[in-house]
Amino acid sequence: MTHNLLRENGSKTGSAKTILEFDVTVNRPEFSLHAAGSFGSGITAVFGPSGAGKSTLLGAIAGSVKPSKGHISLFGRTLVSTSEGVTLPPERRRVGFVYQDATLFPHMTVEKNIAYGHRLTPKDQRRLDPSDLAELLAISGLLQRRPSELSGGEKQRVALARTLATSPELLLLDEPMSALDIRLRGIVLGYLKLIHRELAMPMVYVSHSISEVLAIADEAMVLEQGRVKTFGTARRLLNQVSTAEGDAGDLTVDNILEGQIVESHTSGEPGKVRIGRAELTAPTGHREFGEKVVVAIGSQEIIVATERPVGISARNVLAGTVASLDGDGPRRMVAVDCGAELMAEVTASAINELDIQPGKDVYLVIKSSSITVMDAFRD
Repeated sequence: MTHNLLRENGSKTGSAKTILEFDVTVNRPEFSLHAAGSFGSGITAVFGPSGAGKSTLLGAIAGSVKPSKGHISLFGRTLVSTSEGVTLPPERRRVGFVYQDATLFPHMTVEKNIAYGHRLTPKDQRRLDPSDLAELLAISGLLQRRPSELSGGEKQRVALARTLATSPELLLLDEPMSALDIRLRGIVLGYLKLIHRELAMPMVYVSHSISEVLAIADEAMVLEQGRVKTFGTARRLLNQVSTAEGDAGDLTVDNILEGQIVESHTSGEPGKVRIGRAELTAPTGHREFGEKVVVAIGSQEIIVATERPVGISARNVLAGTVASLDGDGPRRMVAVDCGAELMAEVTASAINELDIQPGKDVYLVIKSSSITVMDAFRD
């Protein structure tokens, strides 16, 4: 398939090489953005509450927002340099943009939607074939349908395919999950990981959902009121939970993990799902043995114990070791390695009373009814 050709042409997934550099200022009467950074070839999140400047930064990179001053370069190509008078138009930037809503052409079939951008791309820049993208995103069976006949998750995958058909060097995603429920979010997150892995496609992922960022991003930049607050590994976002303003202060964290069915029952009884080396008893529905799934567990739904509990109704008691403590407010995140890394929300007072610290052996208690098992993408 085309994604294999992409690797042969020299792109490597997971490279630490810097591909995007920027230092831009956008001045508006009611808002100003000043952001500088260097992003690598992985998946980088831009995180923050509403009004922080996330979409403005993406617009400056894509070309829909004109910086007041500054520069932007992609793979060493100058996209913007106000000092040199350079501002490339959007169509020459080789940047793909996926918006909050899958804004497909309603009068076109899925096939024509995907082919639209491909036809506008110069032949010498075409690296990805529409039919290969349809196969990769499991939408080959939808090609003759119109957008009105698609589910929300299908629309978003078609929007991804249409954007990728322009063969961008960088994919920008602006809150792509905001219109989807948690089941569909798990599916689309899986496809985004697949795109990055198979197409070696660097991404900038804008969100105000900590759970999404932790599930998909390698690194994260935190914006507040138009300024960069911090930049580093995605885990560092957890230190913002108790201090971030606006929407972010009320967010909870979901563990969103890829798994596989290892036991199922046609009677409707809970089955078992393996995540990493851990196995969870969970409502698997009528899914079959070996089927890939996405598992979501709220951090507030996990109890941390320093001794193995007995005589309880919860079906899951996992032994593990505390990997880290994150956050500095009244509620903190405890990351525990139990064969897979899970995060549990624990009050600061409980952490002190139980003497929870990195390296300590603990047990995680999880009710099976607290685990959501969702369909995964198809490889």
